Amino acid sequence: MAAGLAAALVVVVVNWLLAHWWILILIGALAVLAGGGRLYQKQQKARWETVRAQGLRYGLSQLDAPHHSRLEDAVRDLMRRDGCQDATRVGGGGDLGADVKATDPYGRRWVIQCKHRRNGLAGSAVGTLDLQVLNGTARQVHGADIAVIVTNGRVTAPAVAFARQQRLHVVDRHTLAVWASGSRPLWELLRAVPPPRKPTALS
Repeated sequence: MAAGLAAALVVVVVNWLLAHWWILILIGALAVLAGGGRLYQKQQKARWETVRAQGLRYGLSQLDAPHHSRLEDAVRDLMRRDGCQDATRVGGGGDLGADVKATDPYGRRWVIQCKHRRNGLAGSAVGTLDLQVLNGTARQVHGADIAVIVTNGRVTAPAVAFARQQRLHVVDRHTLAVWASGSRPLWELLRAVPPPRKPTALS
């Protein structure tokens, strides 16, 4: 009996819609307009993100913000600005020495450890131990082609020497300021980065 009533109801609705076919056209037109509006908004947002990324700049005062996550977010955004579309912030508990991961337009995998110093140059220096942690996980655990430590503070001379010995890269406060306030990609500011993994329009 319930099935019969349902079938009868369907027949009534169909007949009513056939008699008022213009309602179907109106619903279809509204759906097309709504879908077009969403698509337009998505395209506009993508264009704005592209423009924003191309002109992205940070001052050191912004990078000295009280919480370390601000520096990690900024490094991720700067890598995206430089063309690393997959740049992701992964820092947090158990990050195993990686705060930001990215693949550059040349196919090279970047693993970046951020060391935020609330007091900038007056804060504690990044030392050899910090570089040893990065060296122990960047390539073996995260598959890095380029392993980098970034700080808004200073780096000890032994740490810099260790980094050179182990083919690690150090971005100290000075290099960070140049990178964040300009438009040159990080790989143009570092020495002896590996060659491209794949040919691209930029290679």
